[in-house]
Amino acid sequence: QVIINSTITPNMTFTKTSQKFGQWADSRANTVFGLGFPSEQQLTKFAEKFQEVKEAAKLARDRSQEKIETSSNHSQESGRETPSSTRASSVNGTDDEKASHGGPAEAHLKSENDKLKIALAQSSSNVKKWETELQTLRESNARLTTALQESAASIEHWKKQFSACKEENDQLRNKIEELEEQCNEINKEKERNAQLSRRLQELETELQDKELELEELRKQGEIIPQLMSECESVSQQLQAAEKKNKDLEEKVRTLRTEVEESKHRQTNLKTELKNFLDVLDGKIDELHDFRQGLSKLGVDN
Repeated sequence: QVIINSTITPNMTFTKTSQKFGQWADSRANTVFGLGFPSEQQLTKFAEKFQEVKEAAKLARDRSQEKIETSSNHSQESGRETPSSTRASSVNGTDDEKASHGGPAEAHLKSENDKLKIALAQSSSNVKKWETELQTLRESNARLTTALQESAASIEHWKKQFSACKEENDQLRNKIEELEEQCNEINKEKERNAQLSRRLQELETELQDKELELEELRKQGEIIPQLMSECESVSQQLQAAEKKNKDLEEKVRTLRTEVEESKHRQTNLKTELKNFLDVLDGKIDELHDFRQGLSKLGVDN
């Protein structure tokens, strides 16, 4: 915390240099005070309170001036009245009245004159004080004007620096955005590189598998002549088998013809056998009838 010791006088003015900063000049301390606030509302509250204290100081000064003026007026009126009374008494009174009333009136006049002298001395000293204070106020006002000019120049300078800093900040923001975009592109490139590395590993594994297959094919290629010779022998065997097959087919054909002929013969034999059986059944019936006739002849005898 910083304690600011500043007596507020009616001639002071509180100026808002920005939305959150204000300042005033103290001629007695020959300094310019400034305060920064966290918000504009607190700044306005402080300015209102400063104005209230300033008005109170102005009222107190006016009251003190009125008291001084009334006291000086009373003293002047008393000084003006006393000579007239003395003059009236000296004109209208006799020597006896002068002798009887001169002593206490002179003492009163002397006391009033002393009071007037003291009041005049005080007023002259007060005038000198006010003149010195006015001179100090003029000097302080000159200092304040110079300080305000310097503060205005410094404000302009700070505004220029602020604008330059703002431009630099905007440039830095743009640079940061460009760097962020570059970082995003770098991250994308990293992801692409990671994908490419994974794809490369997959291709390497596939290449290894293909190499293994190629080795197997080479091994099988070494076996191919043997297989070719075996195939030739197999083809020869197949040709021989085809010849045998053809011979067998011819035999099968002859057998089929023979089988058909045998079937035809069997059908003929079956028909003949049936006819024979029919004839045999007739003969058997005749024989049975003959036996019955014989048996009947035996019975009759």
